[in-house]
Order: sequence, then C-alpha cells, then structure tokens
Amino acid sequence: MYQLEEKIWFWVLMVIPVIIVLFAVLQIWKYKAQKRFANKSLLKRLSPNQSLFKSILKVVVLCLAFACLSVALVNPKIGTKLETVKREGVDIVFAVDVSKSMLAEDIAPNRLEKSKQLVTQIINNLASDRVGIIAYAGKAFPQLPITTDYASAKMFLQNMNTDMLSSQGTAISEAIELAKTYFDNEEQTNRVLIIISDGEDHTDIAASVAEEASNEGIRIFTIGVGDIKGGPIPIKRNGVVLNYKKDNNGETVITRLNEDTLKEIADEANGSYINGSNTIKVVDAIRDILNKMDKTEFEAKEFADFKDQFQWFLGFAIFFLFIDIFFLERKTEWLKRLNLFNENF
Repeated sequence: MYQLEEKIWFWVLMVIPVIIVLFAVLQIWKYKAQKRFANKSLLKRLSPNQSLFKSILKVVVLCLAFACLSVALVNPKIGTKLETVKREGVDIVFAVDVSKSMLAEDIAPNRLEKSKQLVTQIINNLASDRVGIIAYAGKAFPQLPITTDYASAKMFLQNMNTDMLSSQGTAISEAIELAKTYFDNEEQTNRVLIIISDGEDHTDIAASVAEEASNEGIRIFTIGVGDIKGGPIPIKRNGVVLNYKKDNNGETVITRLNEDTLKEIADEANGSYINGSNTIKVVDAIRDILNKMDKTEFEAKEFADFKDQFQWFLGFAIFFLFIDIFFLERKTEWLKRLNLFNENF
C-alpha cells in the first residue's frame, strides 16, 4: 500500500516537454546557422568532435532528473505496518454497467463517465463501510472484492471502460448473481448492492434474481443514468466521433434510459430507484439510506504506519543532475569507434 502526499507537484513534469521543445528548436536553429556559415565537409573539419548523440543524451538525463525531482516532491509513502482494527459499517457492492450503450452522451460527459462520478462521490462520503466493485455487460466481471481501501476502489473504478468485456449486451441478472458471492455469510453485515445503469436489460430474469438476492438479505438500490428521450451510441477513434451505431436496417440506434426496469429490480429487493442526473441528490439519498441502516462491527486490516520514500527519488535526481553537468557534448574516443548515427561520415 502506498500514498502520494502532495500530488500537486506532478505539475513539475510539465518542465520535461518544455525542455524537449526548446532542445528541438535549438537544434533546428544551429543546423540552419551552420548551413549558412559553411558546407558540411568544412564544418566536419572545423568541429570534428561535435556529437548529436551526446547532446540528446544530456537532454534525456536532464529530463530524468526533473522526473525524479517531481516524484520526490510528491513524497510517495509505503505502508510498513499492518494492523487489525474494528470498524462498524455496511458492505456495499457497486455494479457498474459498461455496455456500449453507456457511451451515449445524453448525459454529460457520457453515461459511463457519469456513473464513475456518481460512485466516486458516494465513496468519498462513506465513513467506515466496506466497498466492492463489479463491471458488467453481457457478463459480469469482478473488479474489486469487498475492502475498506477506498483509494484502490476509486483507482479500479477510473480504469473501467466499455472495451474491458468482450461479451456485449446488458445482463443485470449476471451482476446480481456475482454480487451474492461478494458477501461473507459468516459476517452478518447489512448488505447493499447499488446498480448503476441505463436500465437496458437483454434478459427477463433480473427482477426474479433480485427477489432471490433479497431473500439472502441483500438490498438493491438502482441508479439510472441517461435520458428517457435517449441518444445515439457514438463510434469514436482518438476521441473523434466517426459515426453512430446502426441497426441491421442501417438506422441509427437510439438508446434510452429504462427507469421501469430499474424500479422493478429495486422494488423486488427492498430497495429504491434514484435518478442519477443530479450527483448531489444521489449522494444525499444514498447517505440517508446508509445512515438509517444498523452498522455491524467487523475486523479490517489497515496500514497504520507509512514511511517516506522521497529520499530515493531525490538522490536519483541529484545523481542525474551531477552526471548531466559533466557530460560533454563532443565525442569521446570510445564513442568515435562506436560511430552512432553514422556521425563519422
């Protein structure tokens, strides 16, 4: 387990592209100036030891120095002491729809990104509850088991995308079935499953599976993302919309928020449906729901002691700066023999 203490110092990394651009501009200027001064053969005689490779190497080493300095300023810390602590809370599993319909932009920036925002904000407002994450489309896939590590949960969440599952479609029942395996039957905690979806379901058994989950003590809350008027599913490349998904007749597919399905699933599992268009309202609603639940005591392992690691990166930064100062831009004898980039011709 690690922590990054001052992430704002990652902005120091912006110095690296500036150095590269300035170096490229300088090389172009030198080339043009030398070309006006004399021809290539004469320049070779006047400065036989000039080395482009050494100049590039100096810039690479300087960039490495700034990269290490940036990480040192961020001050990464590594957990060194693991302790078992007692906490009280609820076990919450988030099932996030990653089917292609979640790319629709009828809610900004799109349904999937909105879903990530909602889950992230809910997690930010939790106290001592445990969380787990499931991704689902045509099949369900475990992303993160039940844990108290909120940082890891948000990291896994941000990496979710519509290409992570090859089986497309939307099978909410698969997500519910997988969620059942997340909860420990030996720990009688309150169990909550929060499904974030546009409500499109290519099976007809989600409601019955939700009822079975309710019988096992799992309450299901559904959050709908999208618009009931719907929107097309964009096909993008490098962030640019090339086209929209078509059906077999060549017509543009319009995907709509299906609130009825999500309401039915929630009703069958002693839960409720929440429209996800307003993040603040969603977070407040989930907070109120969780506050009304009885908290169960459970044991969790947490890192209680973290040690600074900045000194390693600071040392590397100083080392790279030191050798950069003593790097000469002219060729050395062994470099002449290597003849990198055919510079001797």
